[in-house]
Amino acid sequence: MNMFPKNGAQSLLDTLVACGVDTVFGYPGGAVLPLYDALAADGRLRHILVRHEQAAVHAAEGYARTTGRLGVVLVTSGPGMANTTSGLLDALSDSIPILCISGQVASKLIGTGAFQECDALGIAQTVTKWRAQVRAADDVAATIRHAVAMATRGRPGPVLVDVPKDVQAQAVRAESGRIAVTAPAHAAPPPQDRVAEAAALIRGARRPVFYGGGGLVNSGPDACALFAELVRWKNAPCTLTLMGLGAFPASAPQWLGMLGMHGTVEANLAMHHADLVLCVGARFDDRVTGDLDHFCPDANIVHIDIDPVSLNRIVEADVSLRGDCADVLARLLRALGPASNPPLDAWWTTIERWRAARCLAFQAKTDAIGPQHLMHTLAGQLAGRDAVVATDVGQHQMWAAQYLRFDAPRRWLTSGGAGTMGYGLPAAIGAQVARPHSTVVCVTGDASVMMNIQELSTAVQHGCPVKVILSNNGCMGMVRQWQELHYGGRYSHSYSEALPDFVALARAFGWRAARVTRGDALDAALAAALAADGPYLLDVAVEQTENCFR
Repeated sequence: MNMFPKNGAQSLLDTLVACGVDTVFGYPGGAVLPLYDALAADGRLRHILVRHEQAAVHAAEGYARTTGRLGVVLVTSGPGMANTTSGLLDALSDSIPILCISGQVASKLIGTGAFQECDALGIAQTVTKWRAQVRAADDVAATIRHAVAMATRGRPGPVLVDVPKDVQAQAVRAESGRIAVTAPAHAAPPPQDRVAEAAALIRGARRPVFYGGGGLVNSGPDACALFAELVRWKNAPCTLTLMGLGAFPASAPQWLGMLGMHGTVEANLAMHHADLVLCVGARFDDRVTGDLDHFCPDANIVHIDIDPVSLNRIVEADVSLRGDCADVLARLLRALGPASNPPLDAWWTTIERWRAARCLAFQAKTDAIGPQHLMHTLAGQLAGRDAVVATDVGQHQMWAAQYLRFDAPRRWLTSGGAGTMGYGLPAAIGAQVARPHSTVVCVTGDASVMMNIQELSTAVQHGCPVKVILSNNGCMGMVRQWQELHYGGRYSHSYSEALPDFVALARAFGWRAARVTRGDALDAALAAALAADGPYLLDVAVEQTENCFR
């Protein structure tokens, strides 16, 4: 029996457990040691020790996106908290529920410029959905409960709770009633007449396209199933954003491939010529719309989203329906009733003509490896494995999105809105923590992987058999491509002349590793990597000057 009163740190852990948290990602330091001391004595929470605080947030994102649950991060004050900002920005951009708990200097030292002090709330202001600093141990539990609600309700996102060191050690006398635990209210159901109006547009459309995004995945598997049911009801062509991949089965005949700047010809032409676009859980971002003056010129727009700010912000919808995707889709299906549609034969004939162009076709080589060949071969190796794939950012990310195929949500993890290099490896580790018996692959590039390559150590320490497939072209591929196309081939600082021997480096961290340079050896090399018992890095030398257009 504990003879000492519960302190703020213990109250914080109790509250996390009560909120359903079982895993946290973090890195200790002086201002958070009372919390880490309580963590060592508690035993109910699994702590994953990363090697950098940015990686802690990305790993928590990978965990959250794979499970649909809250990701939790513990960091110390000053640089510990400051190092989380890229990860918090990433989570805010992509609507990922993250609770970041930062230590802070003792209360009496706040504002004095003390060692490792920083204005955590000020730094976090533009990269979090909500933030607060706790000034009394009695307020810890209520503040954490409120933070969890804020992170997970409505449009999900990151929140930060800053806890001074003395508050962590302070005895809890009684839980405070001064802090009301509130959160964004559940959106009221959309008016039935608006649902009926949307249903009428869907029913009468002769050139429809159904378009889903990350909000569809965030809503959960029921939303994705209802979206697929609606696609089948209309037999409409379906496309998804980069963040929405897996929300609709890629094996279905209605699947057109990804939409947008690096999407397929058939998906983009179908959107352009559509007479109806049903957008579910996507934001009409610039990578999808291009020039807004010419976007979907003949289409009625029906837009479903839980976030009122996203509705009518970029594209004015003919019918906007606010609410959770699953709830609104269920109401829409009820309003539609039995299938009775205009025939879409002419529309599908047109689409099949666009498909026949085979925009993703490529010529495989025996003595070299094209990036498309790598992704196509990896897709074949992953077929039937129900794998989770995380990527970094750049050309390899787009090629992976084009060639890999997902039939279920929460198998595709990538950085969308923020485009954060260094995301892939820690996100894959977070996913492997969440799904220890699944195949988890990180597709990365030689530039991106260097951002958080120290996390190879984290994978070994925590027994995460992640497979890293490194598309190595010896440069910052997307930067080089844009410099070629838009800056007269002036390749300003987009090449690295000091890349490491990635195989030797991986082995130094305790990974198995190999390198492949020929197309006729690629299939066997990938098979060996995926079959390995523990973590494995495959360094794939790909053609340097290949560009990613679609």
